[in-house]
Amino acid sequence: MNKKSNNSRPDIDFEKELWDAANELRGAVAENQYKDFVLSLIFLKHLSERYELRKQELSDLVLDPNSDYYTTDREEIDSVLEDPDEYTAKNVFKFPDEATWSYLRENAQQDDIKVKVDQAFDMVNEILAATNSTLEGILPPIFVKSQLTPKQTGELINLLSQKKFSEKENPESDILGRIYEYYLGKFAMAEGSGAGQFFTPGSIVRLLVEMLQPYKGRIFDPACGSGGMFVQSMKFVKAHGGSKKDISIYGQERYQGTLRLCKMNLLLRDLPFELKLGDSLLDDKFSGLKADYVIANPPFNVSGWHAEDLADDDPRLLGKKTEFSTNGNANYMWMQTFYSHLSELGTAGYVMANGAMTTNSKGERNVRAHLVDNGIIDCVVRLPDKLFLTTGIPAALFFLSRNREGKDGYRKRKNEILFIDASKMGEMATRRLRVFSDEDIQKIAGVYNEWRKTEGKHEDVPGFCKAATVEDVKTQDYKLTPGIYVGTEEEVDDGVSFEEKITGLKAKLNEQFVKSTDLQKKIQKNLEEF
Repeated sequence: MNKKSNNSRPDIDFEKELWDAANELRGAVAENQYKDFVLSLIFLKHLSERYELRKQELSDLVLDPNSDYYTTDREEIDSVLEDPDEYTAKNVFKFPDEATWSYLRENAQQDDIKVKVDQAFDMVNEILAATNSTLEGILPPIFVKSQLTPKQTGELINLLSQKKFSEKENPESDILGRIYEYYLGKFAMAEGSGAGQFFTPGSIVRLLVEMLQPYKGRIFDPACGSGGMFVQSMKFVKAHGGSKKDISIYGQERYQGTLRLCKMNLLLRDLPFELKLGDSLLDDKFSGLKADYVIANPPFNVSGWHAEDLADDDPRLLGKKTEFSTNGNANYMWMQTFYSHLSELGTAGYVMANGAMTTNSKGERNVRAHLVDNGIIDCVVRLPDKLFLTTGIPAALFFLSRNREGKDGYRKRKNEILFIDASKMGEMATRRLRVFSDEDIQKIAGVYNEWRKTEGKHEDVPGFCKAATVEDVKTQDYKLTPGIYVGTEEEVDDGVSFEEKITGLKAKLNEQFVKSTDLQKKIQKNLEEF
């Protein structure tokens, strides 16, 4: 199969080899635990290679007469190579030899390789925890107690030791990041609906980031999962000439195992972060945070989330608790949470179930009407089906903004809401998964950013986008379904008259009838010969 240049999908050849690694786990490990084994090895390999690269750099410096490190004294050389500060200064962790990937590769065929892997994990855990207590337990020792054989473990190590998976051999490539993202996506397919707690498909994340354009500032995700939103935000910043110093990352996640994946993901990318464990709906760990960007894919349609446990004066609520919350669905509590965390000029972009656009449940409709009436909703995008591997629930993107009065490079648009219908966009990457192409992403993001930044440049496109007024939305009983406003797409006039088309269709139909009759006769004749 030909490779296609599209950042929203993995390289097909690359994908097959990575899936071979998962095959080593079949029969010995439950599918929903694949990621724990493979991603842990990838994580250790990445950190180990950084250490080995830095050690080689120091080894070269002490032998270079032009270097400040130059020395011929063996003790001084050893002192430099063993000094942890020489590694941490470059954001590298100093590893014991027994924790390095080289050591595991050399011992991959040993009967005690599972023991050696777990011991390496323990050593790395100790190193990371000493640096940052929140990293304690990031690599739990899981190989010895697993049903994996030493041979299967060794084969995994050998497969991941190939040059194409090495940061040393591919210094300009985000090869390990690609591996990480691939496995999250692949295991999301294997895990089914539960995988949504740690994975959002890459093309949706890219679309959200391209629409929000987080050039610099504080980025918050109160349902951060594995951290994909943060990673894509950093890619956006770098693509526009910025650096990781331009952003600050904050995240909250309910599940310990998923939070561990997020920490690994961000450490792999050298991103500084502050992450906390807890249920954002009932235990907001960042109550005082005001972020420039909130970006999230919260769990859809969560019922029975114990709304009764909310404090009556919870600062996130836009009105009385009895009027602005419902235990039947948490969607609009998520929205109030996002909005409460926005800075004076902040914008939130998030994935939400389509049902949130029209629900008439009192606790939800009241919030929606408040958001419309007060000029808070900036944009709504209807998404196509099959974008998610983990749920069949139709979804949309919502954007809320405190910057609707025309500040900081944006035009005044408080009385407008942009509706985009992208339900016909995207292409099928597999039989189960649709992805947005680069062109799709640029088209949708381009319309949104031109509309909110440039006065007079936006043009409505029937069937695709419409800048409706708040009054228009009120007239439609506060419904936020884009199709109501964008209408149907204009038909392209091909220059052929209706009469000519009908004549052509009749001729074609008569031709098909003749062929059908001939085929029926042939079938009957063949049956008579039996």
